[in-house]
Amino acid sequence: MSTESNSVMQASLTTAMSPHLFRADEPMTRKPERAEASFVDTIVGRRGGLRSILSQLKAVAPTNATVLITGETGTGKAVIARALHELSPRRTRNLVKVNCATMPAGLLDSELFGPVRGGFTGAITSHTTSRFTLADRGTLLLDEIGDIPLELQPKLLRVLQDREFEAVGSARTTRVDVRVIAATSGDLLQMVQDCEFREDLYYRLNSFPVILPPLRERKQDIPEFVRHFVEQFASATGKVIEIIPEETLRAIVSHSWPGNVRELQNYVERGVILSKGGVFRPEPPWERQTPLLKSTSSTLEHTVREQVRAACRRANWKLGGSDGAAVRLGLKRTTLFYMMKRLGIKRPCDPEQH
Repeated sequence: MSTESNSVMQASLTTAMSPHLFRADEPMTRKPERAEASFVDTIVGRRGGLRSILSQLKAVAPTNATVLITGETGTGKAVIARALHELSPRRTRNLVKVNCATMPAGLLDSELFGPVRGGFTGAITSHTTSRFTLADRGTLLLDEIGDIPLELQPKLLRVLQDREFEAVGSARTTRVDVRVIAATSGDLLQMVQDCEFREDLYYRLNSFPVILPPLRERKQDIPEFVRHFVEQFASATGKVIEIIPEETLRAIVSHSWPGNVRELQNYVERGVILSKGGVFRPEPPWERQTPLLKSTSSTLEHTVREQVRAACRRANWKLGGSDGAAVRLGLKRTTLFYMMKRLGIKRPCDPEQH
C-alpha cells in the first residue's frame, strides 16, 4: 500500500475535517453511569457516517425482507447485521451466524440444513440441529455469501422462497420461519456475470441492499472510533490514558485505512499498549509499513498484477472452483474478485484469445 503524498493528505484533511472533530489535547473523562443502552445505541458513528444506514435498517427491520449487506473487509457488516436483528420483532429469538467461506461444500450443507444418520460419511448422529432450525423465528446471518458453492445455491434459494428444506440424506421436509441477512465483501453481480453465482439467487438476496462505505469515506467518524477504542483497550489492560493529542488524531484521520475499522481497532490497541504517561502516542500510521514496501510499492503492485493475470490465464479465466485462479493463488474467491477490481484487471470477453 503506497504512502499518501503530503498534498493528498492535506486535501483529505481540508475536505473531511471540521473543528468539532477534535478536542485539542482534551482529557478523556469517565462517562456518568446510566441505564444499560441498547446494542444500536452503542454503535460508533451512528450520528455520522452510519446515520442514513441506520435509518434504512429501521425501515426494513419490521419486515421479513432479505437484506444483503455489502462492503469492504473490516467495515462492520456483522455489526450492522446484529443491529438489524435487534431492531426487528425477532430480537427475542436467536441470531445465528454462519461464515460460508470457512467450510467445504459438504460440511456447509450439513451445517445449514442438518445431517441425519447415514446421510453421508461421518453423519453419526441421528439428527444434528441445523443452523436454519436454530434460527427458526429468528435471524440467520450468512457471512461471505459469495463463497457458498454453486451446487448448494439452489437449496438455499428454495428455503428463501418456500421456507422449507430437507436435511442431508433425508426425505423429510422441514419448514422454518427465518429472516436471512447475507453479507459479502465481494462483487456478487460480477460473480453472476462470470457464472460463479446464480442470478436468481442474487436477485432474491438483493431485495434490500445495504452498502457500507469504507472508513476512508467516513473520516468524520474516525475520532469517535479512536476515543472509543482507547477507552476500551485502556480499561482492558488496566492502563490510564488521559489525553489524546490533537496532532495524533489528525495523523490518524489523514490515513487511508485500507483494512477499515478492523485495522484501526488493531492499530489503537497497539498504541494503547505502547503509550506511557497517560498520553496516547502511537506510531504514525504510515510508519507501520516496512521500508521495502514504502520504497517499492509501485513495483510490488505491478508484480502482484502480473501474478494475478498469469494465474487467471492458466485457469482460462475461471476464478472459482478447485481448478480456478483463486485456488492457484491461495486466495478466497471473493478476495480475488476484490483484488482484481483494485488492480484494474478485467476478464476478457473471449478468454481463449488471451
